[in-house]
Amino acid sequence: MGSGVALFTLSLLLATHHAHSAIGVNWGTLSFHKMRPSTVVDLLKANKITKVKLFDSNPDALRALMGTGIQVMISIPNDLLSTFSSDLFVQQNLSRFMGKGGADIRYVAVGNEPFLTSYGGVYQSYVVPAMVNLQQSLVKANLAGYVKLVVPCNADAYESNVPSQGTFRPELTQIMTQLVSFLSSNGSPFVVNIYPFLSLYQNSDFPQDFAFFEGSSHPVLDGPNVYYNAFDGNFDTLVSALAKIGYGQMPIVIGEIGWPTDGAVGANLTAARVFNQGLVNHLLSNKGTPLRPGSPPEDVYLFGLLDEGAKSTLPGNFERHWGIFSFDGQAKYRLNLGLGNRGLKNAENVQYLPSRWCVAHPAKDMTQVTDHLRLACSQADCTTLNDGGSCSQLGEKDNISYAFNSYYQLQMQNEKSCDFDGLGMVTFLDPSVGDCRFLVGVTDKDLSSSAEQMARWDIYHIGIGLVVWALTRCYIL
Repeated sequence: MGSGVALFTLSLLLATHHAHSAIGVNWGTLSFHKMRPSTVVDLLKANKITKVKLFDSNPDALRALMGTGIQVMISIPNDLLSTFSSDLFVQQNLSRFMGKGGADIRYVAVGNEPFLTSYGGVYQSYVVPAMVNLQQSLVKANLAGYVKLVVPCNADAYESNVPSQGTFRPELTQIMTQLVSFLSSNGSPFVVNIYPFLSLYQNSDFPQDFAFFEGSSHPVLDGPNVYYNAFDGNFDTLVSALAKIGYGQMPIVIGEIGWPTDGAVGANLTAARVFNQGLVNHLLSNKGTPLRPGSPPEDVYLFGLLDEGAKSTLPGNFERHWGIFSFDGQAKYRLNLGLGNRGLKNAENVQYLPSRWCVAHPAKDMTQVTDHLRLACSQADCTTLNDGGSCSQLGEKDNISYAFNSYYQLQMQNEKSCDFDGLGMVTFLDPSVGDCRFLVGVTDKDLSSSAEQMARWDIYHIGIGLVVWALTRCYIL
């Protein structure tokens, strides 16, 4: 490690690791339409967000974060825990990005929810050895006093009917004791992901108002303590579980929490705004919880910054719609993060593809469209068309148009991708309907030659098609 990194580390060690509680965001990148990392970082800065969590150690993201003062958590994916070289990881993902004017990397997440019940323990034996090796590599790189190792855990790692009786799952007691001992001895917090939305989504008997922060007509009584929201109850269940293995004062960070805006009943803009604003207000009040009064979590990372249209929908279609911003950095709803701005500020200088869309040809018979829809929606994101989605009320032809356009934008508006055996056509008229937005893709590439791309199009052909489509819509209306 160079002397610059050593001096940087020494100076930072003079500061307190956590000055105060803060609200950060998760920056996920499983998207078909990615903005430039520099555009995303500008979005963070415009919204005065000073903490960001990555799900990998993407070098382009880290370069964009250099010199910004934004504190960063990078991650090692679960499937690499058994094979990665700790020395090489520290060299390639920390040392070369840190230093004067570098990235302010504070945490390395060793795996992501590796003890999740559905994984069947497949990653369990790799976590602590990986942390021990990484800690040794951090020591060798003179970074151990500043960069902390953490393991984001899902809330299914602990259980109880009431918070005061919280315990870790029996099969995790031994490894959690090892893990928490390691975290404590190295000054690291316990990181947990809490999702009241999933409790509501997965359990039809779950009281809806208990998922939010507005008070509940179904409070949980636990001895002298009363819980009016799921977050406090979940948090204190973890506090109790930690106390039972001897670490009742362990600092806790919320690695993920949020509310989706689409893709399921209950996932909408209003609910997301009410939940996230309620969460922020609750945290900033410094009220804490019944078991930790006046001591809210050290840091809280909202999930997520941007929608991720390429995420797996296995848990539900809502998985692609957690962002407080849409995939192109546009705020979905008003949200005051308590960071100095009264509302969210949109991304600027987004590199959009040209303003054109692919729609179902109004004059063509669509009886043979099924295979084309299957192709389009197997590759592009059509989750908003499903029950509970913002586009679920579209008519048949608009449904087809939405699917066609999603595929067309995924293919970077390639001319042939709107053919669909003659059933599709390109239009310059925005076909969005009400709250259902027909997207135009974005790119992280330079579009300075877009005028040349436009010149290759047969404008006359598109213009005739546009007129036919517009007249047909007017006739139908």
